[in-house]
Amino acid sequence: MSQQTDAERELAELLVESLNLEGVEPHAIDPEAPLFNEGLGLDSIDALELSLAVAKRYGVQLRAEGEDNRRIFASLRALSAHVQSQRGG
Repeated sequence: MSQQTDAERELAELLVESLNLEGVEPHAIDPEAPLFNEGLGLDSIDALELSLAVAKRYGVQLRAEGEDNRRIFASLRALSAHVQSQRGG
C-alpha cells in the first residue's frame, strides 16, 4: 500500500466523514486503490455526495456528468491531484 500525502489524508478524512463510511479509517485508504466497485465500493450517489463535499471544502466544482470523472474519481490519489490542480497548488 502506498503512503498517503498530507493532502490525500485530508481528502480521505473528508470522504469518510461526508459518506459516513462506518468501519473505514481514513489513514487506511490506499491512495492508489479504486474508489468504486472493487475498491471502496462507492457508487454514483456517493460520487455526488463527495462532489458536494469537495465543492464545499475546497471550492472545486466537479460536474456530475463530467467526462473526466472516471479519471478524477479513479482513486484517492487521482482525486487529490485534481483538487490540488484546481486550487492552484
